[in-house]
Amino acid sequence: MDKLKVYGDSRSGNCYKLKLLFSELKISYEWHEVDILAGDTRTPEFLAMNPNGKIPLLSLPDGRHLAESNAILCYVADGGDFFGHDAFSRAEILQWMFFEQYSHEPYIATSRFIIRYLGSPVERQADLVQKQKSGYAALRVMEQRLEHYEFLVDDKFSIADIALYAYTHVADEGGFDLQGYPAIRGWIDRIRSRPGHISMELK
Repeated sequence: MDKLKVYGDSRSGNCYKLKLLFSELKISYEWHEVDILAGDTRTPEFLAMNPNGKIPLLSLPDGRHLAESNAILCYVADGGDFFGHDAFSRAEILQWMFFEQYSHEPYIATSRFIIRYLGSPVERQADLVQKQKSGYAALRVMEQRLEHYEFLVDDKFSIADIALYAYTHVADEGGFDLQGYPAIRGWIDRIRSRPGHISMELK
């Protein structure tokens, strides 16, 4: 039987989300490393699979492709414990995943991209400063939630936790200090202690 294929960058938190979920679910897959800075996602071959030219990209054995990290998490986790037990819990999971993409990722992940991928160029320093306020605002929202819950939804580990863990646990690489967020740090420790946890491959 053909395996699932994932096209991704090992340094990317969005791609790491899939690695972490596959590890948790013990799903085997083929990993295809993609260098976005070298233009690997802009080739005709890649654009034929994903016209948006973004990673991660999931390739199914039947030839279909699925893009967007959180959409892939929902697809892979569908019907299982990591995607809620009823309509409301699934909606809450999606709520946090939308929060991750709209209120968290544009500030924390983008800052990390500027520093780790681009080398923190002088001309992007103003961008980094501008992203601090909104990034810390997102962390405060998470901190308030995690002061009362072990995990983000129903006190159960879910794809909402995976979506937000990916960039939160390396927030320091984007210039964010988690020392003032003990609930987030405890949540990070709980996820790291799970048997299915794997570390992000940093290069």
